[in-house]
Amino acid sequence: MPRTPAPPATSLRPARPPAESAPGRGAYWARLLPLLAALVCVTRLPSFRWPLWSPDEGYLAVQARMLAQGGTLYETVVDRKPPLVPWLYAGSLALFGDSSLLAPKVLAAAAQLLTAVLLASLARRRWGDRAGRTAGVGYLLVSIGLNPEDTQAATFEVFMLPCTAAAMWCADRRRWGAAGTAVACAFLAKQTGAVVLLPAVWLLWRRGGGSRRDVARLAAGLCVPVLAAALLTTPRGFLFWTVTGSGAYAAFAGSGLHVLGRGLVNALLLAVACAGLVAPVLRTPRAAGRGEGDLWLWLASSAAAVLLGLHFFGHYYLQLMPPLALLGTAALRRLPPARTAGALIATGCSCAVFLAWGLLAPRPDLAHAARLAEAVRERTAPGERVLVWGIHPETYWLADRAPATRYLTAGLLTNYSGGRDGPRVGEKYAVRGAWTVFREELRRHPPALIVDDSRGKPYGPDRVPSLGRVLAEGYRVAGRVDGAVVHTWVGHGARSAGAGG
Repeated sequence: MPRTPAPPATSLRPARPPAESAPGRGAYWARLLPLLAALVCVTRLPSFRWPLWSPDEGYLAVQARMLAQGGTLYETVVDRKPPLVPWLYAGSLALFGDSSLLAPKVLAAAAQLLTAVLLASLARRRWGDRAGRTAGVGYLLVSIGLNPEDTQAATFEVFMLPCTAAAMWCADRRRWGAAGTAVACAFLAKQTGAVVLLPAVWLLWRRGGGSRRDVARLAAGLCVPVLAAALLTTPRGFLFWTVTGSGAYAAFAGSGLHVLGRGLVNALLLAVACAGLVAPVLRTPRAAGRGEGDLWLWLASSAAAVLLGLHFFGHYYLQLMPPLALLGTAALRRLPPARTAGALIATGCSCAVFLAWGLLAPRPDLAHAARLAEAVRERTAPGERVLVWGIHPETYWLADRAPATRYLTAGLLTNYSGGRDGPRVGEKYAVRGAWTVFREELRRHPPALIVDDSRGKPYGPDRVPSLGRVLAEGYRVAGRVDGAVVHTWVGHGARSAGAGG
C-alpha cells in the first residue's frame, strides 16, 4: 500500500498571533499612527476653544500655582485625588507658563492617542490587522461621546485611561511587573483606576498559571509606585486624602431623582456614541465573548467604578469606553468587512454630533466665573488673598489671585457635591478637621475679599454658621455679580452693610 505523505513540518507548529506573524509590521503602524493622530486632533479640537472646560481643570490649575509657590501636596494643597495629575499640571505649567492650560490640554490629547494605540495593538495581537484598526479608530470616535464638559476637560479620567489600557496590554503579554506598575499609575491618576487589577489578575490566572513569581512581580509593580508616591508627599496625608477621608463623599445622600436622572442621561449619551460598536455585541454576544472574559471583566469592574458613590458624573463614564471599544471589535471581527465599515461610519456620525456640540455649545458657568474674576481683580491687589465660597475654583485662576485657604471649594467644608442637596450638607459633614484648619487660616491671614457664590445652594452662609460669623465680624457687602455677593474686609468688629457698588 502506498504510504500517506506526512504533513509539512510547519503545519505541526502552533500558529502565532496574526500581528506577530504578519510581514510589514512597521508599515502597518506607519499607516495607522498618522490616522489616529489626525483623529485625536479633530476630536480634541473643542478642548482648545475655551480657557478651561470644568471646575476640575480650574482646581488643578490653582493647585499647580500653589505647588509652584512652595505648597505641599496633602498639607497646604489638598484634594480627594491621588497626586499624579496634580504633578502633571504642576510640571507642565512650570515649563510652559501658567497663564493658559494649553500644555495640559496637549498632554490630554497625547493621553487619548496613547490609549488608542494600546487598544489597537492589543486588538491586533489577538485578532489581526483589521481588528487593530477598528479598535483604535473606534475608540477615538467614541471618546467624545458625552457632554463636552466631561470629555474635553484635561482631568483625572483622561489621564487614567492610558494607564488602564497599558495594564491590559502588559497583562496580555504576561509582563506582570509592568502590568502592576500600570495599575498603580491608573490608581495614582484616580482611585477607581485600580479596578483594572481585576481583569489583570484574571489573565494572570488564565495565562500565567498564577505562579508565585508572577504574583510577586504583579504585586511589586503595583505597590512600589504607590508607596513611592506616599513617601514623596506625606504617608498619612496621602492615605487620608486618597482613601480614608472620602467616606462622606462616597455615601449616598441627597436628591435621588436628580442623581438618577443624571445617570440615565449620561448612560443614554454613551449608548448613542457607542451604538455602532455595541450593536454587534448585543446581536451576537457569544461572538464577542469567546475567550474574551478579561474584557467583560474589565467592563464590569469599570461599571462598578462608575456606580461607586452613586454620583454618576459624566466623566466617570469615560472608564467604560476602552473595554466597550474592544468588545465591539471582538464582535465585528466575525462579520464581513462591510459591516465593520458600516459600524465605524455610524460611530463617526455620532462623533460628528458630539464634536459640533463641543464647538458650538455656550459656557454660561465659565462666563459667570470670568465676571467674578474681573470683579475680584478690580477690588484687590495682585498680592492679596481672596476666598471664593462656591464650587468654581477656576475663579482664582482666572483672577490670578491666591486663595486664602487650602480648601478651594465649599464642597470640602460642607460635603456639597453635584446633586447632593439633602440633609448631609453642612459643617458637621465636612472633611474631618477641615473647619479647625479653615478658621485658623482665616484668623491668621484674613482674606481681602470674600465672594459668596452660593447663590441659593444649601451651603450658603445662612446655613453655615461659622462662615456667617466671619462675614458679620469683619466684612461688609461691597457689591453683587450675577447673584454672587462680594464682601470686603473692614476689620474685626465690623458689621455687614447694605449692598454697594
